[in-house]
Parts: sequence; C-alpha cells; structure tokens
Amino acid sequence: LADRAALANVLTHHVVAGRFVAADVVGMPSVTTLQGGALPVSTADGVRIGAANVVTADVPASNGVIHVIDTVLVP
Repeated sequence: LADRAALANVLTHHVVAGRFVAADVVGMPSVTTLQGGALPVSTADGVRIGAANVVTADVPASNGVIHVIDTVLVP
C-alpha cells in the first residue's frame, strides 16, 4: 500500500473501459485494461479473464457492471 503507483497499476489492471456483460465477452479473444495490458478471455470451461475465474457475473453498479473474480490479477 505504500507504493501508490504500483497499487494504481494493479487496480487499473482490473478495470476495462466500457460496459460489458458476460454475453458480450463470449466472442472476444481479449480485453484491454485501463492499465494498458491485455487479458485473454476464455469461455471453454466457465469464464476466465487472464488467470482468474469469473465466479459471479453481471453485478450492476452505478458506474458499470462488475464481474467478481477469484484472484488478484497482477500486470
């Protein structure tokens, strides 16, 4: 937490610009994060974004939609 730049990189690596529900990502090979990295999308066995499994999809929020994942994604 002391390294604010590193923390900002990790947090923005979890955010994608736009509003994507689970059905939108089915045909997408990857998503680009606000941090600038690309995360591969896989729907072969559940939904995976990078190394994370989506455990709860399409949670409405005031500023978009949230997909709960089971791990922290590190850029």
